[in-house]
Amino acid sequence: MSKDKSTLKLVEPHVDAETRVHDDHHLSVRLWLRMLSCTNRIENFVRQNLQANFDTTLPRFDLMAQLERAPQGLKMSELSQRMMVTGGNVTGITDGLEKEGLVVREVDPADRRVFRVKLTPEGQKQFRRMAAEHEQWIIGLFDGMSLKHKNQLAELLGDLKRHISQSSEG
Repeated sequence: MSKDKSTLKLVEPHVDAETRVHDDHHLSVRLWLRMLSCTNRIENFVRQNLQANFDTTLPRFDLMAQLERAPQGLKMSELSQRMMVTGGNVTGITDGLEKEGLVVREVDPADRRVFRVKLTPEGQKQFRRMAAEHEQWIIGLFDGMSLKHKNQLAELLGDLKRHISQSSEG
């Protein structure tokens, strides 16, 4: 299933979210656009590498990651909720993975009208391979930052996440 094992280079896009920033924009807007730009670049890098190295997509990887964390399997509705996509999207992804023998649908013992989706042994094996490389890609993207800066960034983003959660609750 693996194509080219060489890691793709992150291509410098001509335009990204941050190119819309002007000095007269509020600092909060500039920060948000910078975070969005970084997120988009990382996501594009991961998408390119999943396609090149495993001939798969990020949504397929994400679905398998959810299943890997739930060995008892997940209902389609739970997958949809966790992945923040529609049930139709989950069904399409699951259908493809099932055809390849990477996931299986099993009747839920608690409710025979519902199916649980689980990774097959082959799905577990393939996901472990992908996850190990994925981890290395992410580590590589952050290699240029010192441990001190990574810790500071994690702490600051944690503060922001808590603040946003509190603001959106009330």
